[in-house]
Amino acid sequence: MNSFFASVELLDHPELKDKPVAVCGDPERRHGIILAKNDIAKKYGVVTAETIWQATKKCPDLYLLPPHYSKYDDFFHLINKIYGEYTDQVEPFSIDESWLDVTASQKLFGSGLKIADEIRERVKKELGLTLSAGVSFNKFFAKMGSEYKKPDATTIISRENFKDLLWPLPISEMFMVGFATADKLTSIGIKTIGDLAKADENLLFNLLGKQGPILKDYANGLDDSPVATSDAKHKIKSVGNGVTFTRNLNGENDILTALTGLSDTVASRLRSYSLKASGVKVDIRDPEFNDISRQKQLPSPTDLAQDLKEGALELIKTSWKMDKPIRLITLTAINLVEHDSDTQLSFFDEGGNISDGGSDNKSDASIEKAMDSIREKFGRDSIAFGQIIDNDIGIDI
Repeated sequence: MNSFFASVELLDHPELKDKPVAVCGDPERRHGIILAKNDIAKKYGVVTAETIWQATKKCPDLYLLPPHYSKYDDFFHLINKIYGEYTDQVEPFSIDESWLDVTASQKLFGSGLKIADEIRERVKKELGLTLSAGVSFNKFFAKMGSEYKKPDATTIISRENFKDLLWPLPISEMFMVGFATADKLTSIGIKTIGDLAKADENLLFNLLGKQGPILKDYANGLDDSPVATSDAKHKIKSVGNGVTFTRNLNGENDILTALTGLSDTVASRLRSYSLKASGVKVDIRDPEFNDISRQKQLPSPTDLAQDLKEGALELIKTSWKMDKPIRLITLTAINLVEHDSDTQLSFFDEGGNISDGGSDNKSDASIEKAMDSIREKFGRDSIAFGQIIDNDIGIDI
């Protein structure tokens, strides 16, 4: 999709169609980050994830709109419903991107190019949004094609033309190559996608590990990963929640309040997915925008807020000065397993003492299961942990 969040918001603000527009968090609550922008704002140099003051310095006439995530989710389903009319092999990559395998659909609907163009026109006519499509012989190049020409365009990347189209591009424009990887590759003279395609495999392995040769294969069009069917269960790799606080956290009590709210949200999502976390990760940002990230394994897989909170608090205590102010915390459940997976239990707790069998754990599970039932019946804000009630740091019930 082209400028998805901004385009959806502009459907309700047609008067801003020809103005520079950005979707951003609430500056009053210090969520002042650019989440999306339209093409006009892009021409001023406005980029995703920069602060509002940076964006407005580049574009003083920038119009700012708040996000409405439920709208984006609704359009995601409407768009993918259209895709599903052409093939059952639809694999969402994000809320605004999907892969479609139309190999078996061509007898009904025509070539990949014809299908892509027809979908573009239907999405524009029926939903008022535009998209760019890549048509290719594998998923990697289809993704590259969707980025090649914007907005509202279809690009064919074939076995005959991919070297001419993609190899001259800067290595930083290659899918799956981030800033750090691009810098590493550029430092050894690999400046274009073509350079990567021709690079020595051992050199790439020494520089990037096993990812190096994989990227070389992709650059050469060697990708045979399938597109999942639309009803396939997509594996969730992590579940997280982060908050930029309305004021800086100061001290352990503030941190506990934050972790109570964050862990509750993450744990309830895990239970809704029938998953448990074998580990927990914490990301912290201070008022000067310095970041740290720490993670640890948990004693056993869990879907309980109390376990996630305790693990996160231990990470913070061992890696952060508790009296140092905090602007943002993200708590993420990692190394996920199915809820009913067999796990190896220990006779000992983390301190090396004989475990009592987890009676507290059973009590916590009963409490949180009861909270799930109450929320399902009366809404998310019908019950909460006492620690977060009437907080002034921006944790919502």
